[in-house]
Amino acid sequence: MYRKLSVLEIAQLTAQGCTADSWDNVEVKEGFIPKSVHYAHFTGKIKLGVFAAQYELPGEMIVPSGISHAVIHNCEIGDDVRLFHIHNYIANYRIGRGTCIENINAIVMDGKGSFGNGVRVAVMNEGGGREVPIYDHLSAHLAYILTLYRHRPKMLEKVYAMIDRYTEEQTTDMGYIGEDVRILNCGSIKNTRIGDCAHISGASVLKNGSINSNRFAPVKIGSGVKCNDFIISSGVEVTDSTLLSNCFVGQGCIFGKHYSALDSLFFSNCQGMHGEATAIFAGPYTVTHHKSTLLIAGMFSFLNAGSGSNQSNHMYKLGPIHQGVAERGAKTTSDSYILWPAKIGAFTLVMGRHTKHSDTSELPFSYLIENATESYLVPGVNIRSVGTIRDAQKWPKRDNRKDPQKIDQINFNLLSPYTIQKMWHGREILKELQDISGLTTEEYCFHNCRIRNSSLRNGLKHYHTGIIKFLGNSLISRIQKSTFTTMDELRQALQPAIETGLGEWVDCGSLITPKSEITRLLDDIEQGNITDLKAIQTRFEQMHQNYYTYEWTWSAQHLEQYWGVKIAEVSKEQLIDTIKEWKEAVVNLDWEIYDDAKKEFNLNAQTGFGIDGDQEQRLKDFENVRGTFENNSTVKEILSHIERKSRLAEEVLATINNLGEK
Repeated sequence: MYRKLSVLEIAQLTAQGCTADSWDNVEVKEGFIPKSVHYAHFTGKIKLGVFAAQYELPGEMIVPSGISHAVIHNCEIGDDVRLFHIHNYIANYRIGRGTCIENINAIVMDGKGSFGNGVRVAVMNEGGGREVPIYDHLSAHLAYILTLYRHRPKMLEKVYAMIDRYTEEQTTDMGYIGEDVRILNCGSIKNTRIGDCAHISGASVLKNGSINSNRFAPVKIGSGVKCNDFIISSGVEVTDSTLLSNCFVGQGCIFGKHYSALDSLFFSNCQGMHGEATAIFAGPYTVTHHKSTLLIAGMFSFLNAGSGSNQSNHMYKLGPIHQGVAERGAKTTSDSYILWPAKIGAFTLVMGRHTKHSDTSELPFSYLIENATESYLVPGVNIRSVGTIRDAQKWPKRDNRKDPQKIDQINFNLLSPYTIQKMWHGREILKELQDISGLTTEEYCFHNCRIRNSSLRNGLKHYHTGIIKFLGNSLISRIQKSTFTTMDELRQALQPAIETGLGEWVDCGSLITPKSEITRLLDDIEQGNITDLKAIQTRFEQMHQNYYTYEWTWSAQHLEQYWGVKIAEVSKEQLIDTIKEWKEAVVNLDWEIYDDAKKEFNLNAQTGFGIDGDQEQRLKDFENVRGTFENNSTVKEILSHIERKSRLAEEVLATINNLGEK
């Protein structure tokens, strides 16, 4: 495929300002065009392709492929590559077809490297103890286990060995730049592997990393970016002088506007602007857009961090050892503060400063509010917030992953066995507080929080509504998917197909699954039944695919508890009553959300509109900017949801009413 240069070709290259330590070490493809190479110096083993294509630059400028003003050492250059104005040199790299590299300082592979694979990230605990070795295909789920399951050292040892083997397979003394890559006006690129179709413009430093770009989901790296010891997954954008050090960046993430991150893991669709992160586990959809926001030593997912949000792990005498968890869907308001250690429940809104090490994980969908240095908890109130509903609707729509191979298995469900088990337990906790302290107690104490009497009573109501809504959803979905003509056949159809799903559920880095399945996976790793990383990923994918099967097993068990009888004995009347109660819960909750949405259109919300006019002008200005309440898309969806669910309930009730026993 490659041949030596002819005497005439060497003469032409020399005449065009080219030199070589030894022309015998330069090989070219058949069809090589000497006139495409000018002012180049070659050392080491060199292989050159055929440079015949042209490129169109911004402004409709046409430039040829080829090599000009470059020092090349020990490289293999593919067809139609353009290397132009390499200020220092390119050494020890394979460069794929159609790649354009212009006006850069240096691209160097120095010794052997693994391109960020195997780098240990001191996530959550800056003092160490939870280090995660990153690799190209790291999922949020495996990282969750490696970070938090430190009580299973044998499993950890075996997974570390798998990652070490993968790292060794990637280790080489030759760098790689893929096909159709654009690298323009950059500084130093060292020991970095770059996938197909990446666009790198103005980056300052890329050192010891992988940019796993591909044709389906190109990666974009912008001006001033500095990345050290990193892995960047497909479809990522890192721009505007962002700094990443010891970081893994998952698919579809966006970082810009001088964001800074150290020793952190970011998984699918995270966004970071202006602020900074240190030692965080950022599960999917962790979003921070504000300059004064710090995320540190914590685990987050589906988080929206407000301006000035801050956590502190510095109340220590033996090093920065404290850590915290904000479970999925937590949200922080402007200037909120949490002193770690603390644990914030799922879909909880945090307002103000909290220094009492609260644990609200068993009381999800709450408000955690500061009042005169005390932390007050309002259980369950966030389930009726239009903001919570809007968040749940927007996450699937904002999935930036274009890669057909999705690494993270993301469950977007707002209500699931994971959150409903917490509501179920939360209801028991609230009842127990009433039993211990009395029904008329003004304030109750729970895990360093205060709960007002009215908040507790409303919390019981909110959790009951959430439980009924979820169990009814699951029951109706099962009925709709089943074929039956009698009550006996319906009872049979409602029987779970498998036992998997009973017991506790976990949110394993956005994968909602029975804890028993995670335990089974870890047992298989320890026992040697699973010996490679692909098999682990396959198991996570299977858990995700089987979610609704597992969900029905869990729901059926809790419906039996609710009915007080087994499914085989449930009566038509009990089914009808459950569906009627479900309809009432769904409709009433939707109307509460509807009323909450109205607040966005009241007179207070109109403050500042119609700046120089009267009330009528203010209203017109407001409506022209925000629209009317009746025409708001979220409001329309709420009303449509009420209509759809009411109609569905009536259809299912009619079906059941018409069933005979046998």
